[in-house]
Amino acid sequence: MSSDIAVHRTVAEVLDHVWENRSTLPSRDAYAMMLLALARENPDLACLTADMNFEDHFAVELPRQHADLGISEQNMIGVAAGMTVCARPVFANGMSPFVISRAYEQIKIDVAGANLPVKIVGTHAGLASGHYGPTHHALEDIGMTRMLPNMTVVVPADAWEAAQATVAIAEEPGPAYLRLGRQASTALHEERTEFVLGRASVLREPGRVLFVATGPHPNLVAAEAARELAAQGVSAGHLNLHTIKPLDREAVLHASADAEVVVTIEDHRAVGGLGGAVCEVVAEAGGPPVRRIGVPDIHYDLVGGEKYLLHHAGINAANAIAQVLDVVT
Repeated sequence: MSSDIAVHRTVAEVLDHVWENRSTLPSRDAYAMMLLALARENPDLACLTADMNFEDHFAVELPRQHADLGISEQNMIGVAAGMTVCARPVFANGMSPFVISRAYEQIKIDVAGANLPVKIVGTHAGLASGHYGPTHHALEDIGMTRMLPNMTVVVPADAWEAAQATVAIAEEPGPAYLRLGRQASTALHEERTEFVLGRASVLREPGRVLFVATGPHPNLVAAEAARELAAQGVSAGHLNLHTIKPLDREAVLHASADAEVVVTIEDHRAVGGLGGAVCEVVAEAGGPPVRRIGVPDIHYDLVGGEKYLLHHAGINAANAIAQVLDVVT
């Protein structure tokens, strides 16, 4: 983790720092900095962890607002729900493959069903911990959380979006899931764009093709594929859907209205996540065909680095272009 997470900064100062370091700062570091800044301003904000040492700085500075529940994600979610009687919001932190899958019943009943202001933050999402094998893959979490009532689901594309998303979900009255990676990734944004929950970010205007992506690597893949297609004379739009729920239906329908094909890209199983959500919207409107790029619907039991596993799963620009050219002539 970054050595300067615990530096005393205001919310505005954190935003400035994250922007200046957006290509070298992991999204989880940007989140951790912003959470501490928000907690300084709001003594009712609580931070719970499941043996996640990147929140140690929080415990040192604000011990009355922090508790480490150990490796017991189910218990942590129950405690978080109970704490909303005296604390709002409550951020519950864990690794994505465990904080969602292990604690799903507690999230479903205690948090989403009760519509409580518990903000579940999962790091190491997707294939970020692929070097540990399939036990540490988080490839179902978007689908699992978007099916729950009252739940906001956010997947930032870079550190800049992660910092802003932390502020946004803290201000929302209901539950949320914030999906973060493990390592720094190339910044998606060249300008200080405003993050708005539920509003898609248009990174390239609509064309014959529409790429819809969520998360760091998928958006970089979409951007690369759109550039290469443009060089071949095929216009391609690019939507960054950082909010999976509520989904920006209007933006998807507008951008796909004249497209010959929509290609979704995600660091998640190809079923149930972003691709499924976009298919629901486009199909109901009688829109163009949708091709989904994600991890195949198999037991993905490979062990390896994140980029290797993503490429092996077909989450790359070459596959994105191939999916387009299979439809567009």
